[in-house]
Amino acid sequence: MLTCVIRYQIDPTKKAMFEQYARNWGQAIPRNGAELIGYYAPHEGSTTLAYGIYNIPSLNEYESYRARLAADPLGRENYDFAMQEKFILREDRTWLKLASAPHCEGDR
Repeated sequence: MLTCVIRYQIDPTKKAMFEQYARNWGQAIPRNGAELIGYYAPHEGSTTLAYGIYNIPSLNEYESYRARLAADPLGRENYDFAMQEKFILREDRTWLKLASAPHCEGDR
């Protein structure tokens, strides 16, 4: 399993637009085959950093997922929304693999 962490630099005056974008992906991403962990908007500290995080089995599966997402009406609409409103100033993807498993389920 791979985890994709998307780091966004957003326009802080358009945070509400990013939050709508995040809610839209909350519908489209799981419907097209990725396990969405969540989208995170700034709250305290930096007002320009936001994140999207999801799991996918492999990079091959990611390619299929991206094709399905591009064909999804809400996926296309959300991409167009971001391009038109320009609330995302920069977007970087990092692929991570869980290194700490298995996790202890003992008393805390």
